[in-house]
Amino acid sequence: MTTKIVILARGLGTRMRAAASVGLDAAQSAAADAGLKAMIPIDRPFLDYALSSFADAGLREVCLVVGPEHDAIREYYSRVATSRLRIAFAIQEKPVGTADAVLSARDFVGGDSFLVVNSDNYYPTGVIAALRRPPAPALPAFSRDGLIRDGQIPPERISRYALLDIDSAGALRRIVEKPTDDEAAALGQAAVSMNCWLFDERIFEACRRVPKSKRGEHELPLAVQFAIDHLDMRFRAFHADAPVLDLSQRDDIASVAARLRGTRVEL
Repeated sequence: MTTKIVILARGLGTRMRAAASVGLDAAQSAAADAGLKAMIPIDRPFLDYALSSFADAGLREVCLVVGPEHDAIREYYSRVATSRLRIAFAIQEKPVGTADAVLSARDFVGGDSFLVVNSDNYYPTGVIAALRRPPAPALPAFSRDGLIRDGQIPPERISRYALLDIDSAGALRRIVEKPTDDEAAALGQAAVSMNCWLFDERIFEACRRVPKSKRGEHELPLAVQFAIDHLDMRFRAFHADAPVLDLSQRDDIASVAARLRGTRVEL
């Protein structure tokens, strides 16, 4: 089973920077103004809770993909005391997409399998532990009901997430990023991608070769689709009926904080 995880923390935090009529303390406001979602303080940085959960799931080696301007993240995680995790950094020089961010971690990965996750999500420990077990590549297919029932993500936001077209044998056929209303209707109650993956080194070729999206970025979901269509990679999907906390905008901070306060953190 893999012990490595790559955490994508390079995003610009555009939605988090946007103004909102929510009550934040000074430290939370400063982190939100900087777009540093991973560093939003909930007694301690949000990412600490996720890292502790990853350690609980059996992961030991962490690579934080950050931008050259992210001194606060690097300084904090360079000095924080850890007993269960080893934390490294990879620099994505320009914010040109999540596929390019994964490429930035190439040296960290070496020839090993590895997980990739977002830095602004708190994933269930059991799902992460299950994702370590199968051969790469694989992914959890989150049910909409589970995300809505037990999480803090509004249903209207989930409707904008990538949908998964999975065949009867459990293999991913298609990932539909930002589905249109017609695509969503055609896929019915399709499972949802929360950008949580188990990869091996073959994904790097897809990340290098995937064309830019309509947004002008090299995006990881499109790289996965490229790997399926052109590199004959077979992604095993397993059912995950569980919540994921999403800290993507200011309005999320209070609800995420309520869920995490009192959670034990041991890095």
